[in-house]
Amino acid sequence: MTQSIGFIGVGNMGTAILKGLTSRDDIKLHGFDLHTDNLVRAGKEYGLVAQKSAFDLAKACDYIIVAVKPQHAEPVVRGIATALDSSKCLISICAGLSLAKFEEWTESRCGVVRVMPNTPALVNEGVSAICLDNVNLSDEMKEFVPAMFKGIGQAHILPEKQFDAFTGVIGSGPAYVFYFMEAMIESGVALGLTRSQATEMVEGLFLGSAKLAAESDLSISQLREMVTSPGGTTIRALMHFDRQAIRGDIIDGVFESYFRSIELGDK
Repeated sequence: MTQSIGFIGVGNMGTAILKGLTSRDDIKLHGFDLHTDNLVRAGKEYGLVAQKSAFDLAKACDYIIVAVKPQHAEPVVRGIATALDSSKCLISICAGLSLAKFEEWTESRCGVVRVMPNTPALVNEGVSAICLDNVNLSDEMKEFVPAMFKGIGQAHILPEKQFDAFTGVIGSGPAYVFYFMEAMIESGVALGLTRSQATEMVEGLFLGSAKLAAESDLSISQLREMVTSPGGTTIRALMHFDRQAIRGDIIDGVFESYFRSIELGDK
């Protein structure tokens, strides 16, 4: 059976999800965005049917993805509430907004799913957390939504109480990786490589290392040990990192992100 999926907001993350769905022939894509250029582009590239308003989109679609900035979510959801019923599923990718808020704004008229994708979803390599705690979700909805997000990478079913932990490790995680990549590139430039050389090499280093970790039967620790010869160059660098408590600083940073996620959710 063909399902209709509507996007309220066709920005970067909405477009990433769109791209992951284009290979499926069992869905019809709809969209609404205040920026008409986004709708025109998505219509040309992905066959998106433009709707005149968020309310019209909600009436026309089985699954409605709310992909707007968190501060804009409440008026949008309250504005479409009367178009919702038990046959429809509202999907929020708005960071920091709880299921309880969406249940309140929709007056529990429909099923609600909370999803947190991270930015590598833009290249179909995302890691998404999906919360299926809402009691109004049907079995079909619980199967369909995770399958949808597997189109842009990994999809992990988590209870909502673990979303702050997911934010600290994975949601904020790409920034940690880019931060370390920046430091590696600067090191290469300081040692005489051109910036373009260092950038290309570091990008290859991270791509290759991630692929090796994903495809190897060895643990991350074992893979690190493979590179760490006794008395060699690598152990010298790692010992310096340990003396500077780099590992502890990384863990502390992840916890700071976790604590901030809790703070934002309380507002």
